[in-house]
Amino acid sequence: MMEAVPVSMLMGLAMAMASLLIIRVAGQNSPVDHFSGGHYSQQMRKMKALKTSLLRRDSVSLPPSSAAAPSPSGSPSQVGSAPRLYPVTSYGADPTGVADSTEAILGALSDAFKGPSDGVLMEGIANLGGARIDLEGGSYLISTPLKFPATGAGNIMIHGGTLKASDNFPADGYLIDLSSSSSNQKKENNLTTVDDQLISSSSTYNYEFITLRDLMLDSNYRGGGIAVINSLRTTIDNCYIAHFNTTGILIQGGHETLVHSSFLGQHITAGGDPGERSFSGTAINIVSNDNAITDVVIFSAAVGVMVSGQANTLSGVHCYNKATGFGGTGIYLKLPSLTQTRIVNCYLDYTGIVAEDPVQLHISSSFFLGDAYIVFKSINGVARGVSVVGNMFSGSGKGVEIVQLDQKNGPFKEIDQVVVDGNNVNGMKVRATVGRDSTQGNGTSWSIDFNPILLFPNHIRHVQYSLLTTGGASFPLHALRNVSGNRVVIESNVAVPASVFVTVDQ
Repeated sequence: MMEAVPVSMLMGLAMAMASLLIIRVAGQNSPVDHFSGGHYSQQMRKMKALKTSLLRRDSVSLPPSSAAAPSPSGSPSQVGSAPRLYPVTSYGADPTGVADSTEAILGALSDAFKGPSDGVLMEGIANLGGARIDLEGGSYLISTPLKFPATGAGNIMIHGGTLKASDNFPADGYLIDLSSSSSNQKKENNLTTVDDQLISSSSTYNYEFITLRDLMLDSNYRGGGIAVINSLRTTIDNCYIAHFNTTGILIQGGHETLVHSSFLGQHITAGGDPGERSFSGTAINIVSNDNAITDVVIFSAAVGVMVSGQANTLSGVHCYNKATGFGGTGIYLKLPSLTQTRIVNCYLDYTGIVAEDPVQLHISSSFFLGDAYIVFKSINGVARGVSVVGNMFSGSGKGVEIVQLDQKNGPFKEIDQVVVDGNNVNGMKVRATVGRDSTQGNGTSWSIDFNPILLFPNHIRHVQYSLLTTGGASFPLHALRNVSGNRVVIESNVAVPASVFVTVDQ
């Protein structure tokens, strides 16, 4: 029996023949200086016909053993080193959302975790090689949280479909739950295979490099959307999370979770919702360090982003979750005296920012609309290393201050390196830690009251002033005499007509 010629060899032969037909012979006396349009087209049609016949002949002559046999278990087969794909409908998931698909999707996850491991990521984290759980654009009914079968694994993706909580979904659960559980631990303590032993985590993290992409999660007002617990380098990308009554995304422990290009809201609305006063829940709750929330829209929740960890970054976040006037907060920084948060290029839309005892907080290049403002809330009376600079504030002309102090728990006593300055304000009242003013008079005393501008009461740390006499031949002695109550007093030894220019900072 004649052996089949490989496709690559036939293709190479075809290309070689093509090159012989269309090569241009150099030289002035060459008999084949160029092809005419008709002759060239005729030759190319012949070559296409030859290529098609060669490919057809090779495809029908493939030996039977080269075709992938169907998987006896119904799960997707794995051929060579191709990416490991797990279409959930192959496991019996119902893409119409009528039947419960929980067990089917868990079956796909289980098979992905049983696959070959390509070494480890962090120590104790098995590399699953880029396995993908494909939701195939379907909508699936889920009755219990989707948890991985074991901890200590990474490099796996869930993508491409909709998950909806059933009416009996646990009220405190999350549709996708990246956490360990007692059942997981029980499995890990009863290991029987080499793969199981590899998946058993000796790492301090549950998972690493998990990707959740192109998903719509409908919590059906039964719990939350995604829980990322003690995991490392998790990505949540292009997700739409709605109808949560607890938290849309919970990030707890671990670090380096990236949430970007996503939309979150308890109720699906585009603003002006008649039920806005009753919005509840938190869209994103970060109880973790070193995470980034970028290009995210939060359109309904009592709190847009709650931050209780260090060294987090929020950029390009648009919050119109619940107006401050209705009791809502756009971004709440709840880590007194250890904030270490950067908020840049965000849009606070009728809802503002609250920071408890802010320490190392940077807010810049952000837009505050609809009388939205920033609150420094005293817990232990500490504000240190804070900059609120280069923002835009737009209000209704009601005299709302752009930065306010909440001192119900006691006044701010430790204030250092706090800069609130250089903000663009329209229709609101400017508050700053830097003040500039001038006064004129004929006498021995000049005073300027900086209370209308300065943020902290009775707190001036530095003063610079200039005294310009406008007449007379005398050269008066003058000095700064008082700064109490945020009032600056300059006095001279003789009466003179003068202009005084003063700059203060807190």
